[in-house]
Amino acid sequence: QMAGKSRYQAMITQHAWMFLSSFEKLRAKLLLKDTVNMAHLGPRAFEEIGGEVVQTTSFVLRNSHIADYKGTYCRLIEPTTQQGKEEMFLAGENRYTAQQSNFSKIPGSPVAYWVSGSFIQAFVNGVSLNSIAPTRKGMFTGDNDKWLKFWHEIDYRDLFFKQKPYNKGGEFRRWYGNHEYVINWNNNGQSVINFKGSGNINTTLYFRPCITWSLVTTYKPSFRGIFDNDHVMGDAGPIAAAKENDILYLLGLLNTKFVAEVAALIAPTINFSNGVAGDIPVLFDNLNRPKIEALAQENVKISQADWDSYETSWDFQRHPLIRSVSRLTDAYAAWKDECEQRFLQLKTNEEELNRIFIVIYGLQDELTPDVADKDVTVHRVFDTKDDVPQSMQGSNYVRTKRDEIVSLLSYAVGCMFGRYSVDVDGLAYAGGDWDDGKYKTFLPDRDGILPITDEEYLEDDIISRLCDWLKAAYGADTLEENLDFIAGALGGKGNS
Repeated sequence: QMAGKSRYQAMITQHAWMFLSSFEKLRAKLLLKDTVNMAHLGPRAFEEIGGEVVQTTSFVLRNSHIADYKGTYCRLIEPTTQQGKEEMFLAGENRYTAQQSNFSKIPGSPVAYWVSGSFIQAFVNGVSLNSIAPTRKGMFTGDNDKWLKFWHEIDYRDLFFKQKPYNKGGEFRRWYGNHEYVINWNNNGQSVINFKGSGNINTTLYFRPCITWSLVTTYKPSFRGIFDNDHVMGDAGPIAAAKENDILYLLGLLNTKFVAEVAALIAPTINFSNGVAGDIPVLFDNLNRPKIEALAQENVKISQADWDSYETSWDFQRHPLIRSVSRLTDAYAAWKDECEQRFLQLKTNEEELNRIFIVIYGLQDELTPDVADKDVTVHRVFDTKDDVPQSMQGSNYVRTKRDEIVSLLSYAVGCMFGRYSVDVDGLAYAGGDWDDGKYKTFLPDRDGILPITDEEYLEDDIISRLCDWLKAAYGADTLEENLDFIAGALGGKGNS
């Protein structure tokens, strides 16, 4: 308002107004002015201000409106120092020319100056995800500590009946998993529904197959399929209520590099809400659809096998080191190889999906199909932490030999208490009536008390029981060899 007609105004501000929905009306007004140029500085632009919170942009506006005007924009986000940004600017790197009228073709009209015409065309040609698979959030309890439990905290017989699985988001994981919480659904959830501070919305979309993701993410969004009729959707685990015959196609699309780029454009904060997700542009390609769905289905199967390999899954059957071999070293080698093959197959499949969708959206000149190792969300096993390659640094899906032996010992203790049995798959006892018939090869501890000592004082202490369990699981002939393998993996000190 202070600048005269065709006069200039220069500012430096935080960059939130360029993207956040709360500034959408402001962006609409600015589209009626000419942005002459911008240096998008991002975080750490000033040595005096540390951290990632303060992210800035400097720009020049002209109080005029020239149709199809093209401004110049310098993207200086990547350098992490003031000097690095200055050097990139002076070198003329990462410089873009953008027609600001194109911004309005993207939902929310973000100042997406770096986005190509082909990318913008994806929004023009595609239909919104929300129009074909309504993106919604569901129940919030008002007190999660009161109403939500981990599934293993409840009587297992109540799972899927009095207690229903609850979508609560969770860590970065694609395709399948993060099934951890249950919600009290006794009397159809009336106690929760009537609780002060709770909210129960979009109830017609409960208990149906869908796609879910985590509301809060400090990384990329990751989408998972739910294929049963038992889940309550939460507010931190929103859903896309796709038709059943569309779930695999959409799941294949949503876990691609293209959608990761869209997410970075329309949701540059840590919240990836159902409203934002609903703006993802969808193009259906009937020619490639069978292959896309087959790849997505295989990815779900691979990811489910990984998820169910650990006790934290309610579909856990038995520890993966329990195999038809007598030596733990052989079981470990086979399991390590199985994990590696699973990882390689999932990465190959994801790259093929990227390749297909890059062609569908006409982005061959914009994106590559490569998937970073750390973005493949199934576990890999390495002998030691020193063996973990640089490409896997920062991944939550790295395990070591020690981790696998620790989890085996956890399973063994579960057998000692009767929770598991080497004779049956899954939970042998988690509430209800005790069945002696499930325990033939190895009997659980009679009194349910396992003394832990640093020397062998008692005939039923935890080490004695572990030796008995190892004999039952692998045979008596390899006991000493297997004990040595366990001790070596744990890194024990001394000769004990």
